[in-house]
Amino acid sequence: MALRFSIFLFIFSLLFTCNFPAISAQRDDEDMTIKTMEEFSGYPIHEPNNYPNSLSSLSVNSVTLQIQIDELATFSDSPAPSVTRILYSEKDVIARRYIKDLMELSGLSVREDAIGNIFGRWNGYEPELAPILTGSHVDAIPYSGKYDGVVGVLGAIEAINVLKRSGFKPKRSLEVIMFTSEEPTRFGISCLGSRLLAGSVQLPELLKKTVDSQNISFSDAAKSAGYANAKGDLSEVFLKKGSYSAFIELHIEQGPILEKEGTSIGVVTAIAAPASIKVTFEGNGGHAGAALMPERNDAGLAAAELALAVEKHVLDSGSIDTVGTVGILTLHPGAINSIPSMAHLEIDTRDIDESRRNLVIEKIHQSALAIAKKRQVILSEFEIMNQDPPALSDESITKATELSCQELNLTHKKMISRAYHDSLFMARVSPMGMIFIPCYKGYSHKPEEFSSVEDIANGVKVLALTLSKLSLS
Repeated sequence: MALRFSIFLFIFSLLFTCNFPAISAQRDDEDMTIKTMEEFSGYPIHEPNNYPNSLSSLSVNSVTLQIQIDELATFSDSPAPSVTRILYSEKDVIARRYIKDLMELSGLSVREDAIGNIFGRWNGYEPELAPILTGSHVDAIPYSGKYDGVVGVLGAIEAINVLKRSGFKPKRSLEVIMFTSEEPTRFGISCLGSRLLAGSVQLPELLKKTVDSQNISFSDAAKSAGYANAKGDLSEVFLKKGSYSAFIELHIEQGPILEKEGTSIGVVTAIAAPASIKVTFEGNGGHAGAALMPERNDAGLAAAELALAVEKHVLDSGSIDTVGTVGILTLHPGAINSIPSMAHLEIDTRDIDESRRNLVIEKIHQSALAIAKKRQVILSEFEIMNQDPPALSDESITKATELSCQELNLTHKKMISRAYHDSLFMARVSPMGMIFIPCYKGYSHKPEEFSSVEDIANGVKVLALTLSKLSLS
């Protein structure tokens, strides 16, 4: 009996092996025939699948995604649970290789530009149309967390995987991007990659003269990481307006609102843009014990008074969306028994209303002049370092995102982003939108930064469904 069964299996395997190439060849012939007919007629015989088979088919591989987030966090110059990953450092280069490998595993065609922005494309069935772009960054400030930016890159790759598993075929090509240096840590310039993509004409020349704290030039750092062409011409990174039909970024909220309200998704309607100001007062200084109070020209007190003036002017704006921060205050000579002869402040002001923010800046300037006169010190510097305009999300993208939330039965709310992102600059290239997910207590830029696998999965599903809608537009 056993012998007969073995003979049966042997004969069956021969038949299967012999027939399989014939079946395969027949299918190939059919595919070639269909392709030839489609090319001749100009019309598809088999219409592509223009929508995910069902919402239930949008399954996120949460376990693998969390493993990838954890693994990426190990490429760090500081010990866990913190993450430190600085532009063009050894760990940054390793992280870049990791992202490119994941893109390739997902079947995306990978390319990089001269600054190190990494792109992975899934071609649509009408590849001549302007594609849809999604992504974020993976660089991390010293001793920060492992979710900021990372969710938007790894989540974007997984969103592509979700759509592929569902059987969806994009009309417009879908592209994932990992932006270079969203954080300003090494060279003091935030959103470096997206600023260049948006065509910042002054930036290439500025970078030629830029060095880090170790006096390493930007050019040398880029070349050590395998970037920047021989001519050092970064203008080739610039994108023409309309290069993409839409850009959408998935990100942790970096604020407490969604978690406090128990809301699954934030649909970002606007991004507040910062203006950075440098201020320096110069006084006389002197001995802390010997110099009498009425005769002092204390630069430190002038700085302290201006810091309080910043708070007053921001609150006087009457809007909760106006914020101001004195993030740096340094005194010279910096001795406890010496009156400060010089004080330096760096001020950050933000608002989604550009004119309101600029009015606050003007009031800060007037206060600085008045304080200098009253305290008889010199206002030797009042410089606006950058004054980027805010960006509004495109209505078609926010509607697509809201509709995706509704179809997925996920609670959502419209909200603004008070932190700025690469999306701020991509809005100059194409229509822009953002998706927020909750994060623990709103923590970010610190090791305690955290988003649950459920919240990340929800964000990826919303992103995937939104991408599918935008791809068909």
